[in-house]
Amino acid sequence: MKVKTTILAPLFLWIGFFPVYADESMAESIIVQQQVKGIRISGTILDKEKSPLPGVNVTVKNEPGGAITDVDGHFYIEVPNKQSVLNITYIGFKSKEIVVGNEINFNIILEEDVEALDEVVVVGYGNQKKLSVIGSVQTIEPTKLQVGSSRSLSNNLAGQLAGVIAVQPSGEPGYDNSNFWIRGIASFSGNTSPLVLVDGVERSLNDLDPAEIESFSVLKDASASAMYGVRGANGVIIINTKRGTIAAPSVNVRVEQSIQAPTKLPEFIGAAEYMSLLNSLESDPNKRMFTKEQILKTYYGYDKDLYPDVDWIDAITKDYATSTRANLTVSGGTEILRYSLTASLYHENGIMSSDKSLPYDTQSKLNRYNIRANVDLDLTKTTLVRFNVGGYLQNLHKSRSGTDEVFSAAFETPPFVHPAVYSDGTIPIASSNRPNPWAISTQNGYYRSGRSKLESLFAVEQNLKMITPGLKAKLTFAFDTYNENFVTRGKEPDYYSVAKSRNDEGELVHSILKYGSEFLDHSSNANYGNQSVYLEAALSYNQTFNNRHMVDALLLYNQRSYDWGDIQPNRTQGIAGRFSYTFDRRYISEFNFGYNGSENFAKGKRFGFFPSIALGWLVSEEQFMEPIRNVISKLKLRASVGTVGNDNIGGRRFAYITTINSKANGYNWGYTGDTYRDGVQEGEVGVGNLTWEKALKTNIGIEIGLWNELDFQLDLFKERRTSIFMQRATIPSQTGFINNPYANYGKVDNKGLDLSLNYNKRINKDWNISVRGTFTYAKNTIIERDEPESVKGTYRSITGHSINTLWGLQALGLYTDDDFVDGKLKEGIPVPQLGGEVRPGDIKYRDMNNDGYITSADEGYIGGTTDPRIVYGFGGNINFRNWDMSFFFQGSGDIYRIIGGSDYFIPGSGAGVLGNVYTNYTDCWTEENPSQDVFWPRLSQSTNTNNNRASTFWKKNMSFLRLKTLEIGYSLPKNVVNKISAKSIRLFASGNNLFYISKFKLWDPELATSDGLKYPSMRSLMLGVEVNF
Repeated sequence: MKVKTTILAPLFLWIGFFPVYADESMAESIIVQQQVKGIRISGTILDKEKSPLPGVNVTVKNEPGGAITDVDGHFYIEVPNKQSVLNITYIGFKSKEIVVGNEINFNIILEEDVEALDEVVVVGYGNQKKLSVIGSVQTIEPTKLQVGSSRSLSNNLAGQLAGVIAVQPSGEPGYDNSNFWIRGIASFSGNTSPLVLVDGVERSLNDLDPAEIESFSVLKDASASAMYGVRGANGVIIINTKRGTIAAPSVNVRVEQSIQAPTKLPEFIGAAEYMSLLNSLESDPNKRMFTKEQILKTYYGYDKDLYPDVDWIDAITKDYATSTRANLTVSGGTEILRYSLTASLYHENGIMSSDKSLPYDTQSKLNRYNIRANVDLDLTKTTLVRFNVGGYLQNLHKSRSGTDEVFSAAFETPPFVHPAVYSDGTIPIASSNRPNPWAISTQNGYYRSGRSKLESLFAVEQNLKMITPGLKAKLTFAFDTYNENFVTRGKEPDYYSVAKSRNDEGELVHSILKYGSEFLDHSSNANYGNQSVYLEAALSYNQTFNNRHMVDALLLYNQRSYDWGDIQPNRTQGIAGRFSYTFDRRYISEFNFGYNGSENFAKGKRFGFFPSIALGWLVSEEQFMEPIRNVISKLKLRASVGTVGNDNIGGRRFAYITTINSKANGYNWGYTGDTYRDGVQEGEVGVGNLTWEKALKTNIGIEIGLWNELDFQLDLFKERRTSIFMQRATIPSQTGFINNPYANYGKVDNKGLDLSLNYNKRINKDWNISVRGTFTYAKNTIIERDEPESVKGTYRSITGHSINTLWGLQALGLYTDDDFVDGKLKEGIPVPQLGGEVRPGDIKYRDMNNDGYITSADEGYIGGTTDPRIVYGFGGNINFRNWDMSFFFQGSGDIYRIIGGSDYFIPGSGAGVLGNVYTNYTDCWTEENPSQDVFWPRLSQSTNTNNNRASTFWKKNMSFLRLKTLEIGYSLPKNVVNKISAKSIRLFASGNNLFYISKFKLWDPELATSDGLKYPSMRSLMLGVEVNF
């Protein structure tokens, strides 16, 4: 911590000394760092259509200071003398130099720079102009990621980028990161997450605040990711953080305050209704659990201690929580020095209940502070030095009990068993091994963790034009360090038995059942840390010959060392290269390769070569397209094929080495045989030819632009993943292996398509609209998983199915009265042997092996996966004068989950001792409603092991469409903004996860849960303000 403060503080203080001045007599202009005194001049800067250009940089050559045009294109500045030269620069327009002379008021027209307007896209180890990119690369404006109230950047990816599939399994503060993949999953063993690079260095996506990001690119095919070799099989995400530009200092401040509530919580029936249900499930009146008096007293709240009615979900959660986010960005610079400073604060409270009377806090809350400073310094006209430093501090505080444990206890405990706490302050439990949901959430102690990270980067770029034009060299060094510590302190209260009555004094009659602890203990306290060192040396060349032949080449060397505590360090090393040739801006070819290695493999087998080739044709640049170019503004065809790898293959490290078990079965020795000595035996057999996963990827794409307003991109892709690391299953026992060995044996195919559409239209000076949408479909198929021949092709074979395919019985509906004679199944109907006798309304299963019985041997793969095959999103922006509105919908499809699994999930099956009842329990089979189209089978007052088995009956479609964001903003008028010397002030209100549409109703379908007992996804309403100075 002291190290971080020592490094960061002087840098931020140094940057903070860049002064910002405003001359009050020049309220109509923006003047900053104005140190030059002399002739005062003014001017207006317009485009060729005579429209004003706001934000144009105006500086005096070889002098400090400068000005920026206001919204009307006006500027004011002072120059030393008439010989002074104004330097005017603006993104997308050609720079212009003007000698002042005798003029004091200028009207300046800037011309568009066609080359500059050819958008630059960040690709592997560099940049390329968008028109010349023939790999499958997707980009997104960083502002699109600065939405919602979540800390986690990964939660804003789903549906935003074609090819990116993301699922948020929880909404809990600090644990709400989304799982995300590029074009789905192609391995059942190794790591499936993409490689994430921040400023060229492997780092975590969720360590960043969205305000820090300048560009965000996703590399999807082999052409785009081959240079990353053994790390590129799962795709690559490249993020560059903000850098300063040649401009007067600018300040951006953004503050957001939000209120959050669950999108959906499980809804259970009340105690009286539950008691009536249990009675109705018992046909013998003498055996019914509750009297009418008990039910009525419970219903009317006669004595809440003796006749409780507890909504346990309500008891363990609050109605809402709050969060705060604030961002500060300062940037600017001169021709010699540019800088960007970003600082962010984020605070989030959770919805779990706490007990404010305790001397310690169990409230869930997260505090996070991010800061980043990037500086560019031109040492000479050909030498550029870059220095980046950034990091974060994060503190998380919550109850010692995990939220999954608390929610499970809330479902397990019926509402009529006991209250959360008695009126006399004592805390009840049903038995010594049964939890009180409220107590384990609020009385069990606390967990506190602290995380900190420091990231630093130093780079030198040298222009070698003195050797040959277009040649550059670059050297990069990065050092990151991370530290984490956590403290868990436990405490239990005294627990009392359930009170059944009161004594003559009105006191509850109960006794202590389980003694607690008086003080907090020190359950655990630990520290972890890691550090990484990255080194890169690159040589690049970019040149155009005769205005027709464009050559781009890159060759680099890199190495990375990653150390985690006292665990053996990780090392990677490699060479990468790219050669691209474009003829006449129409015909493009590109060759990429990576030659990379990892120490995780045996000597002599640590390096691999990963090539790719891509071809592209910019059809719209052909002469025959000239007559329709105003309609078809862009048409590009491209194709690529290549091989990439994945060295994070799963299993143990150094799996090529055979392990030895020293505490294996031994022998008794000696005359009497009573002396025992441990034996030594072979453990896991080493894989001598251990290697990385290999992915052969092909991609065909088309890009179409219409009227310079609509942009459409479609990619078809296919991947064959081989050498997947797995344990063999078909090794004969005669080979003598104690455990089946591992091998690079598995194969998976993955194919699909992704597309994106963007439409922008400026209707007139007041109205502007834009629409965007993405769609991704990815389906994987297991080709080889070493199954016995007797299994392949049968219902128990995974071959031919997808990864994470669901497993269970095939349900044929529900038994009917026609299936029984005298209470017994008719002859010829398979007899279930899953426990207990079946009756009409119970689930009927298919006898898959035709043996006449229903057993676990009839279980098999039943289709559907827990990973979405379809992800899509669509949204738009509408601007009218000072008003703006944006919205975005996100959806997932072809995703399934088997719900239930516990003995008391089905209403009533806990016999009144365990379990709650969902409010849709009436949608069940009964003698009066013998429908096959019901949510629940026949209800009973005891566990029905036939009905709670995993099967297609419980296989539910979890597809959904969600209004992810809706935002309305208003920019204050210029005359109001000028009063505080600001450039702009925008007020906005937004909502996140406002509603969703799904066939599944019990809980939010995106949650990774089979019973809804998980910290819920959150919706939020937010108010904010953004000010630019």
